Amino acid sequence: MSLEKKVDAHPVLDEPIIEVTDQVQAVDLTQQQRDALMNRLAREANRNNEGIPEEDIEYLLNVIAGMTEEQAVEILTNALDYHNEDPNFPEHTRQVIERLLAGETVGEGTKEDRVETMKLEAALIHFHSPYPDVRGITDPYDDPTMPVETFRAYFLGIVWVIIGNGVNQFFEPRMPNISIPASLLQILLVPCAKIMSYLPDWGFTFRGKRHSLNPGPWNYKEQSLVTIMFGITQSLAYINDQIYVQRLPFWYDNHWAGAGYQILLVLSTQFIGFGLAGLARHVLVYPADRLWPTNFPTLALNRTLVKPEKKENINGWTISRYRFFVYAFIGMFFYFWLPDYLFQALSTFNWMTWIAPDNFNLAAITGSVSGLGLNPIPTFDWNIIYTLTTPLVTPFFSNLNLYIGGLIAGCIIIPAVYWSNMYNTAYLPINSNSVFTNTGEIYSVKEVLTNGVLDEEKYQKYSPPYYAAANLVVYGAFFAMYPAMFVEMLLKDYKIVWKGMRDLALSMMGKLDLKQAQNDAHSRMMRAYKEVPHWWYVLIIVISLVFAIVCVEIYPTDTPVWGIFFGLAISVVFLIPIGILYSTTNALFSLNVITELVAGYALPGKGIALMIIKTFGVNTNLQTIYFTQDQKLGHYAKVPPRATFRAQLIAAFIQCFVVLGVANWQINNYEGICTPGQRQKFTCPNQTTYFSASVVWGVIGPKRVFDHLYPVLKWTFLIGALLPVFFFLLERYTPERIIPRRFWNKFSPLLMMFGMISYFAPYNLSYATGGLYVGWLFMHYLRRRYTAWFEKYNYVLYSALSAGIALSAIIIFFAVQYHPKDLNWWGNTVMYAGQDGLGGPRLPLPEKGYFGLDPGTYP
Repeated sequence: MSLEKKVDAHPVLDEPIIEVTDQVQAVDLTQQQRDALMNRLAREANRNNEGIPEEDIEYLLNVIAGMTEEQAVEILTNALDYHNEDPNFPEHTRQVIERLLAGETVGEGTKEDRVETMKLEAALIHFHSPYPDVRGITDPYDDPTMPVETFRAYFLGIVWVIIGNGVNQFFEPRMPNISIPASLLQILLVPCAKIMSYLPDWGFTFRGKRHSLNPGPWNYKEQSLVTIMFGITQSLAYINDQIYVQRLPFWYDNHWAGAGYQILLVLSTQFIGFGLAGLARHVLVYPADRLWPTNFPTLALNRTLVKPEKKENINGWTISRYRFFVYAFIGMFFYFWLPDYLFQALSTFNWMTWIAPDNFNLAAITGSVSGLGLNPIPTFDWNIIYTLTTPLVTPFFSNLNLYIGGLIAGCIIIPAVYWSNMYNTAYLPINSNSVFTNTGEIYSVKEVLTNGVLDEEKYQKYSPPYYAAANLVVYGAFFAMYPAMFVEMLLKDYKIVWKGMRDLALSMMGKLDLKQAQNDAHSRMMRAYKEVPHWWYVLIIVISLVFAIVCVEIYPTDTPVWGIFFGLAISVVFLIPIGILYSTTNALFSLNVITELVAGYALPGKGIALMIIKTFGVNTNLQTIYFTQDQKLGHYAKVPPRATFRAQLIAAFIQCFVVLGVANWQINNYEGICTPGQRQKFTCPNQTTYFSASVVWGVIGPKRVFDHLYPVLKWTFLIGALLPVFFFLLERYTPERIIPRRFWNKFSPLLMMFGMISYFAPYNLSYATGGLYVGWLFMHYLRRRYTAWFEKYNYVLYSALSAGIALSAIIIFFAVQYHPKDLNWWGNTVMYAGQDGLGGPRLPLPEKGYFGLDPGTYP
């Protein structure tokens, strides 16, 4: 196809075949039409006429009135093709469409009812969304005249970016840390906005547009814009760990790592990701099946706080979203005092180990403190339940695949490794992410360093680094998942990825209009706004690269310039696979292990260089994902793309300096920061791990560890590359009558591997089991059987519980933990009694006093 020719979109993304006005017009509705539409929208037979917003009904019926049967058939046929392998596409909807296209009626309907049902299905898919989750938090229409970039929006956004980043960065080195989640900031934002609504209507007109201190009532788009800004606070600058590690005297003590170095590094690492997010939007933002479930609670809470709603009856529930949120928020605020302070055994409910506290095998298998956590009733603490699984957000098929992977690891692989004493793992705890010596003690990397460089003589006298059984399985799953992710993308998502890359190239050459590349309802509504030119993002990437090169050239980092591009290459190669996985399953995968491994082989003995390459490899990828996630939030909320661009740019710039300011103030003024006995528990667990990783992977190097101590792990790369091919061929050639298609749509070996990574070392299955139960109840049962209730309350409930815990944790910290007021009673100590609390090895050390290789023969 000639590049001079306009490129046609995917069939399901063709130009709208039905012309409707953007303005919602009132139409006469018969009772039968209302009932049919509402029953389809909610798939509930026991709700009344007020269950669906009147505007949505009128809009969709207005669409249906102008639709022919042939047009409905075309839409439904294309939808089945487009969503053929979409695990989030509702299976019930798929079955209904297949029956309709086959000429069958649904339920007890007549032939005429079949045609109307086809139109309803087609209208929902083409003019709203095929996903009930999206329908519950978006509108099928938009008001482009609604003010967005107002003075008060940017003022409040900047204020809360500073507060949110400042608080989160201040408490980040603490164990346990305290953070302000976006849901709490959303709540605090509303009263501030209400106060600013009393400002006078003073303003000016620029280029035909009036800008005022008070353009009217605080609206949903302003709320969404500010939410995008302080969404940046949820992911602190990755280099904050590196600042502590380089500057503190008991670690690298790099006096040269001052303000200039830090500013260059933080600006370059943060904004390269910002630029890449803009270039990746064709693949990760615009396609309708890139859902980004993590945005749903945020959007639901914004609607609850800002948008008015009428009284309605949903499966017998008449309570409004706002009142429901308030009740759940208050309830969780008070309840959290029980598992977090008053009765902590409710949090770590390792009741099976209480039966026989001194039984090592029982503790190793069922324990929640140091064991594998195989416990059917592991916790009554929502903070534990949602930490890993976010069960009210993560699609249930994803949650189930993750848990199956965790079961395979926890019931089969890890016990097999541990009880066979493979690689001397029985001399260590079964489940730990610590690095150990050959005597079972925690590895002290300072024992093998002289002036930050590996001292071979000290190393040969001390010990090589050893890993626990669960940690070895985690590393093996990491190594397998990297090639598996890439191969699976090539096998299953190559069409969408190719289309996105093609659209990007053609649009940069002026051969394709971005606004025509996608044609789902939300993309069509966004055509009312100017798109962000690609060169804006390219310019940001170029400037950031200049900062990065200057940083490594003028400061003694031991990092070659090619190391920057090396780290970025790893980030870019995995960006699309990770983005596709996260946007459809809510499972976010990190590149830290592969970056450390490759950089450690490329630059052995250079810990600082490894940290910098790791920052460009890991942080760039994560920042791109987070910026892309917020772009999708703006897409759903109908925030103009250029407004989203400016909001993200301003917030990210401010964040850089807030993080640097707080971190350096703590280093210079906080007594005992990052030491084990720090009085306020600012012991820096993440920074300690970061330093240890820089030594083990950078100074000692992966060659010593994985070529000699654990050579079998290298084969997991091959296993990971072959597994997707095996299951792809199995899916392709297994008859439908033996294994139905709907099984393959939900089955994911990639997610199973991710479950092996996520649920162990330092976590265990007790952090996931409760989430599986909750996920089945809400994301499977209620989502299918009580869809109307699910659409209205599910994500509001998640936001309320998360915000309640966050505020409660802050109050508990300052009230009873900052100056400790311990409650030493059975309910707060029983979970640490016995073998589970000790977390010791299965076997005693050999008679020679150590295991493994003899001193002087270490690799």
